[in-house]
Amino acid sequence: MGKKNKKNRIGVVYSTNPDFNYDFREEQEQELIPANQQKLRVIIDRKKRKGKEVTLVTGFVGPEDDLKDLGKYLKTKCGVGGSAKEGEILVQGDQRDQVVQLLKEKGYSGTKKV
Repeated sequence: MGKKNKKNRIGVVYSTNPDFNYDFREEQEQELIPANQQKLRVIIDRKKRKGKEVTLVTGFVGPEDDLKDLGKYLKTKCGVGGSAKEGEILVQGDQRDQVVQLLKEKGYSGTKKV
């Protein structure tokens, strides 16, 4: 088995089944739920950040690209940095009130401060 085939078999160590056929599929994208049906939670978080505050938006269900677009929108409107990955959006600083207002304007009516 050459090195090219090994790259596609990440996570498979060994199989004793002679008829085993490794089926490599990438993770399926989650379907986007309409904005008014999403239940987003906006919280302030200090854990693992050396005491610095970040505004954390959780509960987003949809493709990673849409999450990144929403994160970029929030970061530019707040004028701060942050990131969007793994279903969460991080916005630097205590921007909780502004983020909730922006999300409700964008159509995310199920948004709550926690």
